[in-house]
Amino acid sequence: MDKGGGLMKKQWFTISVYAENNVGLLNRISGIFLKRHINIESLNVSKSEIEHVSKFTIVVNTTEDWTRKIVQQIEKQVEVIKAFYHDDDEIIYQESALFKIASHLLFDERQIQNIIKESNSQIVTVSRDFFVLAKTGRRHEIDEMHDALEPYGIMQFVRSGRLAVSKVEMPISTMLNNFQLDK
Repeated sequence: MDKGGGLMKKQWFTISVYAENNVGLLNRISGIFLKRHINIESLNVSKSEIEHVSKFTIVVNTTEDWTRKIVQQIEKQVEVIKAFYHDDDEIIYQESALFKIASHLLFDERQIQNIIKESNSQIVTVSRDFFVLAKTGRRHEIDEMHDALEPYGIMQFVRSGRLAVSKVEMPISTMLNNFQLDK
């Protein structure tokens, strides 16, 4: 274990990649992780604040040393403008989840209503056979809600990838504006 910067300690990192979203880029990026036997815990691709530039948000649990090496490899991809990594203290992040539950439980099980209220989740839709709950929050909050609902039966469950923004201003804004001017 390194005594200075904690480069050898595994922790959560969020990698932000700004790139032109060309066919095959996602495969090449995931190949970088595969080659190093590092599991991608969460992946989200969306528009960024700059037109024609996508933002890939990738969550991994590994060492800072490996994360830095991965970011350097990602930046070698032709379409990639810039990649950054942050630990959880340096970002503001959320995930979203949907839970599909049998409708009768909403009325027959008082505890379900308590779970909805305590978790600050929302009922998205109610039909004769099922209702859908939406929950946005940190991963552990969604996990806690899942654990509370599981004994009653979850018909379907899906969770988004992490959505994250940095706490400090990113130099990418200037780079992306310059990139946009070159188009």
